[in-house]
Amino acid sequence: MKMMRLLLISVATFCAIVSTVSSSCSPSDLAALQSIRTGLTDSSLGIFNSWVGTDCCVNWYGVSCDPTTGRVVDINLRGESEDPILKKSGQSGFMSGSISPKICSLDRLTTLVLADWKGVTGEIPQCLTTLSNLRVLDLVGNKISGKIPADIGNLKMLRVLNLADNQISGKIPASLVGLSGLMHMDLSNNQITGELPADFGKLKMLSRALLNRNQLTGSIPDSIGNMNRLADLDLSRNQMWGSVPDCLGKMQVLSTLNLDGNKFSGQLPASVLSNRGMGILNLSRNGFEGNIPDVFHGNSYFMALDLSYNNLKGPIPGSLSAAKYIGHLDLSHNHLCGAIPVGNPFDHLEVSSFTNNDCLCGNPLSTC
Repeated sequence: MKMMRLLLISVATFCAIVSTVSSSCSPSDLAALQSIRTGLTDSSLGIFNSWVGTDCCVNWYGVSCDPTTGRVVDINLRGESEDPILKKSGQSGFMSGSISPKICSLDRLTTLVLADWKGVTGEIPQCLTTLSNLRVLDLVGNKISGKIPADIGNLKMLRVLNLADNQISGKIPASLVGLSGLMHMDLSNNQITGELPADFGKLKMLSRALLNRNQLTGSIPDSIGNMNRLADLDLSRNQMWGSVPDCLGKMQVLSTLNLDGNKFSGQLPASVLSNRGMGILNLSRNGFEGNIPDVFHGNSYFMALDLSYNNLKGPIPGSLSAAKYIGHLDLSHNHLCGAIPVGNPFDHLEVSSFTNNDCLCGNPLSTC
């Protein structure tokens, strides 16, 4: 009988421990989530209808907890996704309101996704930079305004920063280059001003840097050549100037470079045109001048090469015919002159690739 009592006590103790570990979320996390819900209004989908009761770790839409501690670690609310609640409604979501600063009480948070809701306004809470475990910050597709928090560089664990398609203004904080583990950054389609930090190249883990459709000025910093993992750089539709640094042509994994719609000038960078890994290159609508460097080769493989709307002169380089593949080529609206080379890729290009030049001739234009 005594042994049985001891066994029952042990089982009861074990169950109490398990119950404690797997209990509902902490009071501070619960209060923070309730404040977040109060600050946001979802008028069509009712995704917050599941945010009831005291156990936010069970069946709360978009909320995930650590199974050991019961602390909230993920908030994943996306207005355009394959989630059944969205597919059933047959529409994308719309949410208004703003992000409550109480969210910063979720000090174990690793993922914050509040994306594609179109109507979320207000500023990014400055205190988000205290969430030392945050790995993903995705607020794309809203109407968030204000500046990027000055201390964003404190988020040493951050791997994904997506603030695209908002109304964010101000300069890129100097501390941002301290995000040494950042792999994906999308700040496109905002109202960000100023120049890229001179030490932008410190972001050595970055593979995608999308800063297009802003109001950036200044030149491309030479330090960008230190970003050995950078595959996609988009600075298009800004107000940047200067020449394109030669280091971009020496970046072995850089495959997409969009600089169109700026004020870049000088000679076309020969090293970039001859870069074997370059697949999409758009330098259109700038002020480049001089001849197109005759540096193409059998390993040149361009899905798109756009040099239109510049001040380029001279002939079309014959080495373009040696390229392994060119899917789309646009040399229109320049001052090019001479015979269009024959053979691939020129035998499948349309008139629009060559229009509005000084004196080009040959197929598909008029005979020379």
